Amino acid sequence: MDEQNHFKFTPSVWIVPTLFLLIIWTVFLIEDTFNLKLNPYGIFPRTFSGMKGIVLSPFLHGDFNHIASNSVPLFVLTLALIYFYRNLSLKVLVYGILLSGTITWIIGRNSYHIGASGLIYVLVSFIFFKGMMTKYYRLMALSLTVVMVYGGMVWYVFPEVDAKISWEGHLAGLLTGFILAAYYKTPDYVKSIQYDWEKPEFVAENDAFMKRFDENGNFVNPPKEEIIEVLETFSPEIKYVYEYIETPKNESSND
Repeated sequence: MDEQNHFKFTPSVWIVPTLFLLIIWTVFLIEDTFNLKLNPYGIFPRTFSGMKGIVLSPFLHGDFNHIASNSVPLFVLTLALIYFYRNLSLKVLVYGILLSGTITWIIGRNSYHIGASGLIYVLVSFIFFKGMMTKYYRLMALSLTVVMVYGGMVWYVFPEVDAKISWEGHLAGLLTGFILAAYYKTPDYVKSIQYDWEKPEFVAENDAFMKRFDENGNFVNPPKEEIIEVLETFSPEIKYVYEYIETPKNESSND
C-alpha cells in the first residue's frame, strides 16, 4: 500500500479524540455539579452488577486531577492511532475497552475501578508493539516516540508503586494492547517510487550509468566515440533558413 494514500490527515483524526474528551468532561461536570456518585457504575470485579463498568468505567473519573492527567495522553494517543492506523482504530478502541475492562473485572481488587487510564495503556501498548512488529520506519519512529514520552507509565502496572491507583486496569490495558497488536495485521507499507532504481524490475547491470563503474566502484569515463554518439542522440538537429526580402526604394515627390 502506498504510504501517501494511507497516512492522511482527515477531520476524523481530531474529531474522534475531541469527542471522547467532550464526553468524559461532560460526565465529570454533571457529576460534580449535581453532587452525584457515579463510582458504582465502574468495574467491581467478579460481580454481575460490576460488569457494567467494563463499558462505562473509561468515562468516569474520581476528581479533577484524575481526569486532567488522563485528558492529554488520551487525546494525543487517540489522534496518533487514527492517523497511523486508520483501518484498525475503531477496532482497537472498542475491543480495547471491552477486553481491558474484562481482564480488570477478572483480576482486580474488590473495589470500584474507574478512569480512562486503562484505555490509555491499551493505546500506548498497541502503538508501541505494532510499530515494532511492522518494521516500517515511520511506525517504528512513532513507537520510539511513545516510549520516550510515556515509557515511565510501565511502572504503574505493579502494585507496590501506588496502592491508590488501579494497577490492575493498567496491567490489563498493557496486555490488551499487545494482544491486539499481535492479532490485527497491517498492510505492507510501500514508499512511493520516484526513481528508476527504486522499481523492482531495475537491473543495475543493464543501466547505462551503472556500467560506468568498475568492480571496485570507481567511475570510469566513457570513450570519446561514445560521448559523441550520446551527444548526437540527445542534441536536436538545428536548421537555419535564410530568406532574402528586397527592401523597396523610397520614391521622391515634389511639393
